Amino acid sequence: MTLFERLKADAAPQWAEYTRHAFVEQLGGGNLPQTAFKHYLVQDYLFLIQFARAYALGVYKSQSLADMRQSLEGVKAILDVELDLHLELCGSWGMDRADIEGAPEDTPTMAYTRFVLDAGMAGDLLDLQAALAPCILGYAEIGADLAGRGDDTETNPYRRWIEEYAGAPYQDLAAGFASWMEATASDVMTERRYPRILSLFEKACRLESDFWQMGLDAA
Repeated sequence: MTLFERLKADAAPQWAEYTRHAFVEQLGGGNLPQTAFKHYLVQDYLFLIQFARAYALGVYKSQSLADMRQSLEGVKAILDVELDLHLELCGSWGMDRADIEGAPEDTPTMAYTRFVLDAGMAGDLLDLQAALAPCILGYAEIGADLAGRGDDTETNPYRRWIEEYAGAPYQDLAAGFASWMEATASDVMTERRYPRILSLFEKACRLESDFWQMGLDAA
């Protein structure tokens, strides 16, 4: 069992609440209120800016050039791919970059991003990875699950979002992250340390659920 598989098993309630949240289910069914998705999308853009900083922190926390390069790939994926997706989707609803970047951060956005940055600042690379993992690996699981349900995605207004996270480029990025975390764990993980790693993972899952709920509350 990999570290990620163990964390998912031991944090099963938190993982299920996050990956099966009502926001996700409605998004997959195409009946999520557009107001909810737009608010989520703007906040997720602001979230990703801080997430890029967290990956950059991973460069500093890395003990090898290979780890530094892996962290850098995360920064590039956010700045060169994910943020552009958000701008594309927001642009289809008449919002431009200035509107999005000028929006205030909602409380769940601040809580989640600062938690991840604090986990990385206070701990080492594995602590940071444990705090990052629910977002990176959870979105891959959610995207693949929604795309694989056999629903009529052609009429789903959120098809572009589903296709992005179900697509091979993001799935490969997530698989690379899982392998990277496993390699880190093989070097520094101990049974005595595991409860702390699990706690970080559980908290990140809860903050992910709060992030989805923020979107529903906006509607």
